[in-house]
Amino acid sequence: MKASHALFGLAAALALSACATPTGPVEVTRFVAPERLSEVGRGTFFVEAMPGADSSTLELAPYKAAVAAELVRLGFIEADRGSARLIAHVGVQRGLIEAGKRRGPVNVGVGGSTGSYGSGVGLGIGINLGGGPKDRIGTELTVRIGEKDGDSSLWEGRADFRPPENSPLAQGAANAQTVASALFRDFPGNNGETIEVKVSE
Repeated sequence: MKASHALFGLAAALALSACATPTGPVEVTRFVAPERLSEVGRGTFFVEAMPGADSSTLELAPYKAAVAAELVRLGFIEADRGSARLIAHVGVQRGLIEAGKRRGPVNVGVGGSTGSYGSGVGLGIGINLGGGPKDRIGTELTVRIGEKDGDSSLWEGRADFRPPENSPLAQGAANAQTVASALFRDFPGNNGETIEVKVSE
């Protein structure tokens, strides 16, 4: 295991388990095709940006690193793209939620044309990210894992986190580690189930 991955895992565990000021929870939804559950398995993987995203953006880098660290913790093996069996696509949306203002529902489409594994309907979850005495930073991390040479997903997940703007978990690597650790909690999770993972600073 790479040292950086060990540090990511440790920091994430501390972020999720420390008994201090509550800033969460992280809302997590996962989808896995029951008939293909065994294919998720373990194996070599490569992490890259979601199709259409700017893979060179510095803001995406800590999220890709955090996702890779979680997969290694779960027993997957990181490899270069050429030799990897699985590709983990990573996408991130972030935005400021001003105190006292209400933002409308955010619909996150996970799975594109495949929807919920062949249903033809993407995952749409309305999330109210508004309110609260302090400005908040909303982060939505989406990960889709599939075979490199396939066009469908074996596993999809989305984590939504909105800590106060001044929270140590609102920015950078700490934010990335927190949402990634929550997303992969009890992997692969139950198909279509939404859970809340408590987070403290």
